[in-house]
Amino acid sequence: MGEHVDDVDGRLEASTVDESNVHDYDTIQEPYVECDGLLFSRGLGCRGYRDGQTKVELQKQDKQQESCSAMIHLRRDKSGRWVIKKFARDHNHPLVIQLGESRRTLDEEKDKKIQELTAELRVKKRLSASYREQLLAVVKEVEDHNYNLSMKVQRTLDNLKKLDAEAKELLSGR
Repeated sequence: MGEHVDDVDGRLEASTVDESNVHDYDTIQEPYVECDGLLFSRGLGCRGYRDGQTKVELQKQDKQQESCSAMIHLRRDKSGRWVIKKFARDHNHPLVIQLGESRRTLDEEKDKKIQELTAELRVKKRLSASYREQLLAVVKEVEDHNYNLSMKVQRTLDNLKKLDAEAKELLSGR
């Protein structure tokens, strides 16, 4: 396969036959063979860079500037192999990855789910803090009640000891 890189516009032209047989495929051609309907030629070109513009802005822009010249043109030879006929590598815009509509929708759904879960977590944290405060208040009440009961039991024991001592004194004084 012969290859030729054109220094002027950076195009790569390739052919399975000699270089005199290379054609310029800038014009639109019918890609199907009429007799059997097989695909014999296919051109793929860059659509350029769109930065979230509306349809009206895109129509105005398309009229004002040329589209990107990056492209590849393939052609099926007589043996059925696909051959690169024309290749332009250089883009006239920055290369960016554009998310498809389905990917964008998926990301939006993920973001929405994250926001919902974050809001739910905030509510649960507030509820947990409220329960903790209530539990600490109950524990303090129980501790205070235990202290008061302990003091009453201690006073009762002291009174019983005092009564026991008085009873022994009365019984021994007879």
